[in-house]
Amino acid sequence: MQNTTFKKRKITTLVVIGLLMLLMYGSNIIERQAFRNISSTFKEVYNDRLVVERYIFSISDNLFIIQKLVDHCDISFDYSKVVNEIADREEDILRIVADFERTNLTDKEGQYLADFRAIIEDDLQVKNYSMLYSDSSGINLNQVQLYDQKISKAQQDLDNLSKIQLEEGEKLINKANIIINRSQIWSQFEVALLIILALALYLLLFRNKLTLS
Repeated sequence: MQNTTFKKRKITTLVVIGLLMLLMYGSNIIERQAFRNISSTFKEVYNDRLVVERYIFSISDNLFIIQKLVDHCDISFDYSKVVNEIADREEDILRIVADFERTNLTDKEGQYLADFRAIIEDDLQVKNYSMLYSDSSGINLNQVQLYDQKISKAQQDLDNLSKIQLEEGEKLINKANIIINRSQIWSQFEVALLIILALALYLLLFRNKLTLS
């Protein structure tokens, strides 16, 4: 009778141990997935937010130089060089925009970036500097003001894009914190399972010996 009771207890303990090991295996899978998610989140923070912020800074710097060149079009030097420099700056901007477009854009980012590209391509192409200045009539103030308005609009798009980087970066950091907190809970759960497993092994291996003795 005692042997039968022991066998039943042994089978029950083995079943419990099997279930505990299965739970630990499942917990381990969840942990590994959590670490992959954390890694993916921080890569996204770097590639789609921090790098993009650098793009925005570079674009803004080029835009500022273009505005200086436009606003000082009455300075006595070779205007053809000014046109070439503006064209070079515009090409630099469009190259950076192309890199920007390859990142993971939100809908708002896509709208602001498309609007910005349109301004650069359609409104700020200084193909003929005489639109801004000529020896006979001097500075075309209306055209300069028009360029300044377009540049201000483009800068506003950049400001909005920069704000999105902060908002999306904060969301990603919050997401990472949630994953880390969940991972800590699962780690505590694994510790509890290990304790229960140790108790189950004790009952299986030693309790019967103590009873017999």
